[in-house]
Amino acid sequence: MSVACGALNLLLARFSATLLKEDTRPMLQDTISKIEDRIQNSAALGDEHRAELLKLLGHLKTEITALSTTHQEEAESIAALAELSAREATRESKNPQVLRHSIGGLQSSVGEFETSHPGLAAVVNRIASLLANMGI
Repeated sequence: MSVACGALNLLLARFSATLLKEDTRPMLQDTISKIEDRIQNSAALGDEHRAELLKLLGHLKTEITALSTTHQEEAESIAALAELSAREATRESKNPQVLRHSIGGLQSSVGEFETSHPGLAAVVNRIASLLANMGI
């Protein structure tokens, strides 16, 4: 009976993990949508920067979705840091120090994935570079 209980517990754990991933993916999509809206509606961005950020955001969405299948919490953190960085970069009155810190946090959040998810690291670094060079 102990083997059956162990197997049942394993199945329940896997099922719970699957439900958790399914329940939190909309949160990732919501965060990405918030970033898109902020970029689309920001008066602080020129058309060229806006277009480039939206293009990079599309790549980020793909990479974060792939990461979330194995590293849900990390994917959520990266998305949240991307949202914070976008918010700071698109403010009309920017605080350069806060922007640098938010971008630094975003860049360091993908450090452990440079080997396993090089596309994610590359797109985050491109976003961080673009945000940092937007007149700061």
